Amino acid sequence: MIPQIRFGTDGWRGAIADNFTFDSVRRATQGFANYLLSNNKANGKVVVGYDQRFLSDSFAKAASEVLAGNGFLVYLTVRATPSPAIAFSVPHQGAVGAINITASHNPPSDNGLKVRDENGGAIDPDGLEQIEAAIPESINNVKSVSFGDAIEHQKIIEFDPAPDYIAQISSLVDIKSIKDSGLTILIDPMWGNGIGWFPRLLNGGKTKVVEIHNSRNPIFPEMNRPEPIPPNADVGLQAVLNHRADVLILTDGDADRVGVGDEKGRFINQLRVHALLTYYLLETRGFRGPIVKTVSSTYILDEIAKAYNVAVYETAVGFKFIAPKMIETNALIGGEESGGFAFKNHVPERDGILAGLFILDMLCKYKLKPSEIVNLIFKKFGESYYNRIDVTINNGKYYPEQREDVIKRLRPIIPKILADQSIKEINRIDGYKLILDDGSWLLLRPSGTEALVRIYAEAKSNATLQKLLSEGQSIIARI
Repeated sequence: MIPQIRFGTDGWRGAIADNFTFDSVRRATQGFANYLLSNNKANGKVVVGYDQRFLSDSFAKAASEVLAGNGFLVYLTVRATPSPAIAFSVPHQGAVGAINITASHNPPSDNGLKVRDENGGAIDPDGLEQIEAAIPESINNVKSVSFGDAIEHQKIIEFDPAPDYIAQISSLVDIKSIKDSGLTILIDPMWGNGIGWFPRLLNGGKTKVVEIHNSRNPIFPEMNRPEPIPPNADVGLQAVLNHRADVLILTDGDADRVGVGDEKGRFINQLRVHALLTYYLLETRGFRGPIVKTVSSTYILDEIAKAYNVAVYETAVGFKFIAPKMIETNALIGGEESGGFAFKNHVPERDGILAGLFILDMLCKYKLKPSEIVNLIFKKFGESYYNRIDVTINNGKYYPEQREDVIKRLRPIIPKILADQSIKEINRIDGYKLILDDGSWLLLRPSGTEALVRIYAEAKSNATLQKLLSEGQSIIARI
């Protein structure tokens, strides 16, 4: 049976040697090539990059062979490279798009393929449907050339995107002030593409940079997956205490997401990080522009937007929705609950490295500990308590129609009261977001890439949060 290739929330992902095979990668790449050709982008440049996972470099070579076989000039990264550096390279090289071999934060058994447009951002849902429709069913309909011949005839050019990317982010943040601050910074790249980047940027001054999980290990020891949230972040959070660090910065497997821990070894959830970054850009840097957030983002952003008289746009989860909206509105920041944030004057793509640097610059500018800055935000805009629970369904086996099936089964069992409050609004942008009278909310959303239903909740108090999560689990149990 020919594996079906469907693009979920962010790209196509699958189990290595099951549905994610070399032939499947070649077929998916041919679909992307057909899409580019049909959109008058023949003979253009295409950037190809990859992560630290098992066989990612070989899958990237296979994709490069197909692109070269279709007449594109391929710029292949010389090593595993952070996704934001790959994204930046697209407009910087004048390319028409990119393929990135990565499963991001998925378990070690998976790999994946992301596609990007000429802006370096995620392709919108309509474009992804066109790519899926253009994927040939047979490997016999794939055009390809050998890697050796393509290198020899300069149809594939190996390049290092690091220097140009470093110059770009250095123009956006005062790296010298961070280097000279004297902070002790704990970095956890989670065995992924962020390895070595913060030491490279920040060593050489008074600041001490301690990096853990900083070698290639595709089974990701000491964590379930390279996703920068607890419990995967627990070793890093403990290391903060062991090294008496001032802050923890985590990046996920391909370094496009960020996680943050405070000086007490406590995780700062990504909704709070989104609020911190937005406040920093508006208040500290004096920038202006709309805020783009997903349906799973914090209500604090709405309060910040009111204070600075900027607009807020809400989208479904995924940068295939956020990136087009950022471009359309010339947004200041776009972000999502998973810890992915994109910024104005950069590319409309998540950048865990730049986001981490902005957090560090914020600490330097305010001369406060991370926990003190969180308290500052709460005093100004109100408190927020948040958590997410992932519930495995279908024995962990994902199938393309799963999201629609779950949403259909949820529809008749949505309650009218939650946590002893009335539901004043039901938001159906992505799953079911049930908004209570006091602004607290519960979101029930099937994953677009895994056999999971995600239960998100944000509340004004921890007690209400726990009630929402418990009731959300009861609802999911019924389906």
